[in-house]
Amino acid sequence: MVFKGTGASPGIALGKALIVEHSELVIEKKSIENVDIEIKRLHDAVKISKEELIKVKEKALLELGEHEAQIFESHLLVLEDPELLDQTIDKIKNEQVNAEFALNEVKEMFVAMFEAMDNEYMRERAADIKDVTNRILRHILGIKVVDLASLDEEVILIAHDLTPSDTATMNKKMVLGFLTDIGGRTSHTAIMARTLEIAAVVGLTDATSKIKDGDYIVFNGDTGEVIVNPDDETKEKYSKLKNEYQEYKESLKLLKGQKTVTTDGRHVELAGNIGSPKDVEGLINNDAEGVGLYRTEFLYMDKEDGFPTEEEQYEAYKAVLEGMNGKPIVIRTLDIGGDKELPYFEMDHEMNPFLGYRAIRICLDKTDIFKTQLRALYRASVHGKLRIMFPMISSLEELLKAKEIVKEVLADMDKEGIKYSDDVEVGMMIEIPSAAVISDVLAKHVDFFSIGTNDLIQYTCAVDRMNQKISYLYNQFNPAVLRLIKMVIDNAHKEGKWVGMCGESAGDQRMIPILLGFGLDEFSMSPISILPARKLINSLSYEKMQEFSNEILSMGTSEEIKAYVNKNFNM
Repeated sequence: MVFKGTGASPGIALGKALIVEHSELVIEKKSIENVDIEIKRLHDAVKISKEELIKVKEKALLELGEHEAQIFESHLLVLEDPELLDQTIDKIKNEQVNAEFALNEVKEMFVAMFEAMDNEYMRERAADIKDVTNRILRHILGIKVVDLASLDEEVILIAHDLTPSDTATMNKKMVLGFLTDIGGRTSHTAIMARTLEIAAVVGLTDATSKIKDGDYIVFNGDTGEVIVNPDDETKEKYSKLKNEYQEYKESLKLLKGQKTVTTDGRHVELAGNIGSPKDVEGLINNDAEGVGLYRTEFLYMDKEDGFPTEEEQYEAYKAVLEGMNGKPIVIRTLDIGGDKELPYFEMDHEMNPFLGYRAIRICLDKTDIFKTQLRALYRASVHGKLRIMFPMISSLEELLKAKEIVKEVLADMDKEGIKYSDDVEVGMMIEIPSAAVISDVLAKHVDFFSIGTNDLIQYTCAVDRMNQKISYLYNQFNPAVLRLIKMVIDNAHKEGKWVGMCGESAGDQRMIPILLGFGLDEFSMSPISILPARKLINSLSYEKMQEFSNEILSMGTSEEIKAYVNKNFNM
């Protein structure tokens, strides 16, 4: 069986398939005759859940530390709560209903009760109750629960899609690759696969329904080719390709320690995108010149019992700043909403969440959350070269309001005698067309711009980047997108400000010559893309790329532009 998807993260993978299911729980009410059987089903599911949680807790304690392990300790306490189980058993007996229906009813009652409490800590317990009872319900219903944190053998994960929490908690040492039904090169799964340097193919449509657990898979993360249960000859071919890819990666190591500079002397900064302090190792291994995007939302998403404290955030930011040994670090303030949710932060259902209550809009509304993060950032600033970046700015009003809150935080820190660096650059992302159009105005109020092409493309072209049916419209070579990028760079340079790019286009070999010609100052990408980008840039002339990019801007279609790039660079 052969599939063809979108190559999302380079590399060759060979190994056994593990299907990851996120089935919606369908709970039906049934009248039962044998109460004892239902109670036994409940007790059996609780027993299995307890064994699982103990293992997860022990693993978390060993690998993540005592604080993270406390999350699972609180889950065990919920599991052992006599009120939860006794009321479920009473409902089974008194109403003669099936175990899963009884437990779900009790769960809903407890969740509603805790969510209505005035005490924030008690409200946060509702998320623990949901998590634990859903685990028990899945075991009652016989739904397979794949615990990605406790993987003990090497596998290729097959999923409809992988959630941010999946990639944050999985045992990465045992994951050979990702295959998903949906997604494109800019989906969360694709981005995280490149950050983790795990081969991935996305947009396979029906992989989860056609591939079975234990099937042997070989795939190419560049071409998007996936073969299920290949013959020996194909296995040998892919094994050889894997060895060749490893040799190619070894050859790139010769570029370590070199500057990223064109043949005519223009230096640009090659930085990396990360999601946690653990990712710093990948940047160092790939000789990044800094961090162009630290996605702080994963610090919030790794928590299940409430927002990370100021101290927890400070320690994480400090670890990245110290880990990069004085190289510049761009840290993006909280960017949740859209496809990134927090279990402990209730958000209303929205018709268009990517156009809704998210990112800076939440921070400007919930200023206590924003101020906690800003305090942690400025406290950490004494440990390295910090740059702070606001996401999803659409107007000057939002930018000025965010900067005013920064002033308030610093005034409070001054009163408290808390030290911070006076050399922190404050910038913003350009990912909304309105911001690009008024970038000449915005540039007067920031130290830098960072262009987030993933969202800029989807907002400019009005295309959902996760929608397979219209994926052909999501195109970084769209002339409108390229003109906006050029406009932003020119407007910033007129004000003496530098411009970076942290969207996936920055690491695309076909886009790099265009962006270089536009005058982009900093390219930030997945760690795995850094050395290939250096190799390419070091072979180019900045003057010639300016001429090349001007030719690009005169073209009317993305197909014409792609053909021109391919012709000039044999891609």
